Amino acid sequence: MQFFKNYWIHLSIWSIKKIYKIIWLLSIGAFFIGLIAFYLYMNALPSLSIWHTKLLKNEFHIHSNVKNFTSYIRLEEKLFKELETEIYNKVLPKERNTINRYTTNSLSDPRRWDINWNKSFEMQVKEPKGAVLLLHGMSDSPYSLHHQATSLYKNGWYVLGVRLPGHGTIPSGLRNVTWEEMAAVVQLSMQHLKAKIGDKAIHIIGYSTGAPLALNYTLHALQESSTLTLPSSLIFYSPAIGVSKAAPLAVWQSRFGYILGLPKLEWNSLNPEYDPFKYNSFAVNAGDQVYRLSNEVQQQFDTFEKHPSKKTFPPVLSFASIVDSTVSIPAVIDKLYNRLPKGDHTLVLFDINHNFSQNHLIKKAKSTQIQALRDTPIHGNYTFELISNINTKNRTVEQIIHHKKVNPLPYQWAKGLYSLSHLAIPMSPNDPLYGSKNAPKSPGIQLGHLALYGETGVLQTSTDILLRQRWNPFYNYTNERVLVFLEGK
Repeated sequence: MQFFKNYWIHLSIWSIKKIYKIIWLLSIGAFFIGLIAFYLYMNALPSLSIWHTKLLKNEFHIHSNVKNFTSYIRLEEKLFKELETEIYNKVLPKERNTINRYTTNSLSDPRRWDINWNKSFEMQVKEPKGAVLLLHGMSDSPYSLHHQATSLYKNGWYVLGVRLPGHGTIPSGLRNVTWEEMAAVVQLSMQHLKAKIGDKAIHIIGYSTGAPLALNYTLHALQESSTLTLPSSLIFYSPAIGVSKAAPLAVWQSRFGYILGLPKLEWNSLNPEYDPFKYNSFAVNAGDQVYRLSNEVQQQFDTFEKHPSKKTFPPVLSFASIVDSTVSIPAVIDKLYNRLPKGDHTLVLFDINHNFSQNHLIKKAKSTQIQALRDTPIHGNYTFELISNINTKNRTVEQIIHHKKVNPLPYQWAKGLYSLSHLAIPMSPNDPLYGSKNAPKSPGIQLGHLALYGETGVLQTSTDILLRQRWNPFYNYTNERVLVFLEGK
């Protein structure tokens, strides 16, 4: 009996040692396989170019000696001269081509346009009704809101479109920009407008990341001790109130790349730069800054709810597509509109094209998500509107207020469109760069109605990027809503 007992003890010890050895060998094997896979992955990534690696010295930072907006513009002029000498003049011959943004006189060279909309701009009127500050999104430029600027200017508003730090030049600007630097420029811009128009109303229009920047400023201005000028209203396009849950983890990829000297890991995407006014490459840090800014705004709302201000929260009007792959639309509802104090606030969602969805090509899970947004519970502190053709038998849309009141609209879906997108909301169909096939001729490249057919795996960039909707067939509707909204504030 003792023999069998000793035998099983020795057998167990031998088995455990063998198992440990097998696990150790498998771990070593997995490690080397992982290294090989990582090596192959890094080699498969596109090569970095000078616009990914160079950091421009004249970009604004917190430590910059800039005390007012005039100083910011002077620094910006130096920045664009540096861009000319350090980037345009140093692009490698092999990288020069007809659609490279950094190839002089290429179809994508922003200098082909009458106005280089990558820079800050100011539209002044003699007797303004008030002023409007325009804040673009992450990786964008002032171009994204230039249609709004022109419309506001023609209707008597003093307009300032500011270029946020890290933008309008080269994608590497997003590698080390911080949301605090962007917020500092927002504050300089509001001070500038206040000095220009005195006691007249100042409004802020924010697109994408411009929205949380506007909220950050506004919540600071609402503090009892604040001397900041409180905006009279806020207008948002595709507001970036919430981002992917994976966002806080992504930054470690960038840090890992920096520590190991692997700069490609500092990028979420590396794409050819053929867009004159928007980066196609996107740094990991950029997404992390949107995440940090969004969190900061939520903490500010927490403080605002615990210590309400005697100042009135400005009215908020927002426009968004019910499907948006860049930002979270449920977060716009839960983390913005459900947190606003009761007031003259409105959320306008553009539904998908139901005339198209009858083809049953929409993913089932996506349809469920869309329906949940369509059925957004009515919250007493704001008005919920859905622009949809769900009740019509054609492409014509209606305005549905609080799921009940229906108003017909003189607008319809363009043929072939199944939805809007994050990019489309602020853009006119008449935009020469991003507009429809009937838009005026572009001085360079045209990206709004690409129709490319062929085999997969051939193009330098994803077809998803090329086919993403870039203009809003309901732009005239949103523009009129904005003008009416501002007149009443």
